[in-house]
Amino acid sequence: MKILITGSNGLLGQKLVDLLSVNKAVEVIATARHKNRLPEHWEGYTFAEMDITDPTQTDDVIARYQPDCIIHGAAMTQVDDCELNQEECWKQNVTAVEYLIHAAQGINAHFIYVSTDFIFDGQKGPLDESAVPNPINYYGESKQEAERLVQQSGLDYAIIRTVLVYGITHDMSRSNIVLWVKNSLESGKSIQVVNDQWRTPTLAEDLAMGCYLAAHHKACGIYHISSDEMLTPYDIAMKTAHFFQLDASLINKTDGSRFTQPAKRPPKTGFIIKKARKDLGFAPHTFNEGLALMAKQMR
Repeated sequence: MKILITGSNGLLGQKLVDLLSVNKAVEVIATARHKNRLPEHWEGYTFAEMDITDPTQTDDVIARYQPDCIIHGAAMTQVDDCELNQEECWKQNVTAVEYLIHAAQGINAHFIYVSTDFIFDGQKGPLDESAVPNPINYYGESKQEAERLVQQSGLDYAIIRTVLVYGITHDMSRSNIVLWVKNSLESGKSIQVVNDQWRTPTLAEDLAMGCYLAAHHKACGIYHISSDEMLTPYDIAMKTAHFFQLDASLINKTDGSRFTQPAKRPPKTGFIIKKARKDLGFAPHTFNEGLALMAKQMR
């Protein structure tokens, strides 16, 4: 099977290349807008520059490599940036999906689209795949529209929705909640962390495995991929502090109303993952297991 990955320089992209490049049954095409940032010693994949907001380049690269499956993980994901730069958000999160779908239709590729819990309003959770989207910020709107395009594409598709992804990349170019808490506490910095939002945090390796399982099974439809532990950011911060033996007294509990952010956050999402467990054999790490894996990678 030949799998093309978009966004290979990002957290999910790196985990996908790492997972798939050692699989002798898979030929991996890693693509990103900029030059390759994967570790120099990694082997077992081909890299191609591909700007997904350029329709000609997107068509050319996908036609050249003829993948059986496209895993589209690239996106503009900084929620406040999306709210403030809506034109750029739409270009990266919706228009680019149109270009990728067009290219995928030309070779009839299986299309796997990575989406988000932020398509929901957060009035109740955890949510299964039948929950009705109702985004409350522009990022969520862009991802919901992209889901609609994928569903109407005529392609065999799987939509992989996920929640609050954490993990570590080799170049540490982007942070996430675990790294932010760890780095803040290590530098003796006091932090404010909300305790009125609920999520089922997702280890990046688990999200990569969920995407691969969807490709391997040629799965079609919507799948929720995350852990099944409902935690607040405050819970996550406290667990991180205790695991890494850092000063938890620096963590101050607060609520979302204390923060002025351009984009609203859904208060309670989190996922029910029974369908992914049953259909795909998906088995996520616990949050503590995820922290242990990150600690091992940091060493």
